Amino acid sequence: MTKLIVICGATATGKSGLALSLARRLDAVILSADSRQVYREFDIGTAKPTLAEQKLVPHYLINICDPTKIMTLADYQEQAQALIASLGVSPLLLVGGTGLYIRSIVQGMKIPRVSPQPQLRSQLESLGQHQLYPMLQQVDPIAAQKIHAHDLVRTLRALEVYYVTGLPISEQQGENPPNYPILQICLDSEPEHLDMRIRRRTEQMIADGLVAEVEYLSQKYGAELPLLNTLGYQEIKQYLAGEISLDEATELIALHTRQFAKRQRTWFRQSRNMEYFDMNNPDLLEKVWTRINQFI
Repeated sequence: MTKLIVICGATATGKSGLALSLARRLDAVILSADSRQVYREFDIGTAKPTLAEQKLVPHYLINICDPTKIMTLADYQEQAQALIASLGVSPLLLVGGTGLYIRSIVQGMKIPRVSPQPQLRSQLESLGQHQLYPMLQQVDPIAAQKIHAHDLVRTLRALEVYYVTGLPISEQQGENPPNYPILQICLDSEPEHLDMRIRRRTEQMIADGLVAEVEYLSQKYGAELPLLNTLGYQEIKQYLAGEISLDEATELIALHTRQFAKRQRTWFRQSRNMEYFDMNNPDLLEKVWTRINQFI
């Protein structure tokens, strides 16, 4: 039977390095759970595994989507579940920091297969949240109870699903957990230690050529490409536009990454069945290895 080992945690906690060591010991493969590593050519700013690392261990679910397209949660779940079923390898390592990607697999989230509808969203958004939320209360009171009255994003999504399918989103959600065993390992750290790691990694990304990567992607796809407005890319875009210095861009990336990591830590603490390991423990690999051997 397939067994799945999740290696997750906030950004810069060392998930990829640990997973690579474990995968080589286990003769396993790695499935990425990172919502930006799915996109081709976005490499340095997403901390994507290097070509050398990909040669050491087979990696899946990276470089599977063109930057001009959108990889939805449903798309990711469908591809990940198909791989888990077809690879015939056990155990498998699911590695990353995108909590919703991980939850979609380990909890078997039921996700409405409705792609974003820009025209419909634009029409709805023009009405304003003060009108949209009462509309949601009428068509899907169950969903409305779970969505804050000021949460425009989730309100729009719920109405979008309803108008496309004719069914309330609450009737299309739920869970269908997989029948294979899952071990969830979460790497964590005291904030001050993580802050130092984030700072070093940010500086390393700059040294590895992040500025040139952003410049190339901006020229190829246009500076307004949505992915170029994400963490690490947006700040370098500001530098290239002459709005801030490179030092200021570096400081902003580190600051925004720390804020993002804080949100990730909160997410994982609210997740079920997580087993926590201190990323700073010098015996981390052996401790995790012992736990995995108990699991398999």
